[in-house]
Amino acid sequence: MSALTRTVEALAQLDLARPLWSALIITVVFAALARCVRGVSFSGAIAGAAVCFVLYAGVGLGAFVALVSVFVLTWISTRFGYRRKQRLGTAERLDGRNALQVLANLAVAAGCAGLWAVSEGKTAFLLALSAALSEAAADTVSSELGQARNEKARLITTWEEVAAGTDGGVSWAGTLAGIATAALMSWICVLAALIPLRWLGISILASITGMIADSFLGALLERRKLLNNDAVNFLGTLIAAGTAFLLA
Repeated sequence: MSALTRTVEALAQLDLARPLWSALIITVVFAALARCVRGVSFSGAIAGAAVCFVLYAGVGLGAFVALVSVFVLTWISTRFGYRRKQRLGTAERLDGRNALQVLANLAVAAGCAGLWAVSEGKTAFLLALSAALSEAAADTVSSELGQARNEKARLITTWEEVAAGTDGGVSWAGTLAGIATAALMSWICVLAALIPLRWLGISILASITGMIADSFLGALLERRKLLNNDAVNFLGTLIAAGTAFLLA
């Protein structure tokens, strides 16, 4: 092997490693900041770092921008009306979301990023990624703002009045906030060049579908202790991603 050939191969390896190094640095900084503002616990920071690395290394800056947007929206909504939610007994822990909660909301998006990377750029996976992130944000904002603004909710299956925070309970304030968040997150995915503008409506529709499915799963299965909240959240994002993929 000539010296020139070895040099070319070395440079190629550096070019390949550079995005991974930048992804690693950004991941560490993001996880540290998320932990500092108590958006996640220590285990949640580790899980969030893994998701961040997969999204950035697999898809690029657009996916990272979308992930940060999800974090900011959910962090703000969780803190909104916190004392009221404490009185209701529905407030998140001050230490932040743990690893299982983080993965329940973001594992599907990470999976879509990985599938996009290994499928030689099948763009439908990016649409599924957008829908999964949008649903994760929409569901959290809907739940948190609904509890902050209302003491009562309606069970989505029977429409009977229940206490705010009841599994499967919905309110007009929370639902409208969730729809607005789904639209905002999908717009962010467009602006970040994650998906083209023509797919905006599909991303919004799929994420709202996942959010509503989450409420039905909460009412039908979580209330009966057949699933826990993490499983319901995971299935909500999976339904959103699957709907988007089928509509692509």
